[in-house]
Amino acid sequence: MSKEVKTLALRLEPARHARLVMLARLTETTVADLIRAAIDTQLTALAADPDVAAKAEAASAAIQADAAEQQAALQELFGSPKSRRTRQG
Repeated sequence: MSKEVKTLALRLEPARHARLVMLARLTETTVADLIRAAIDTQLTALAADPDVAAKAEAASAAIQADAAEQQAALQELFGSPKSRRTRQG
């Protein structure tokens, strides 16, 4: 695990928390490590899901289209980086 981490607050029902704590004790691990392992398992499963992959492709296309639109707006406002250098120099 990297040294940089993000903190996440997680609200659990008492029964779910009790099961989590009990499984951590039985497997001689921490609750945090058990949660990390469960998250990793779910992330791997979702990344392999064809429906999620299709949504990722659509999201990537939308991001690229938005970036191109923003780049065009900057170009229209300020010209290309090369022409800005010419005007400044």
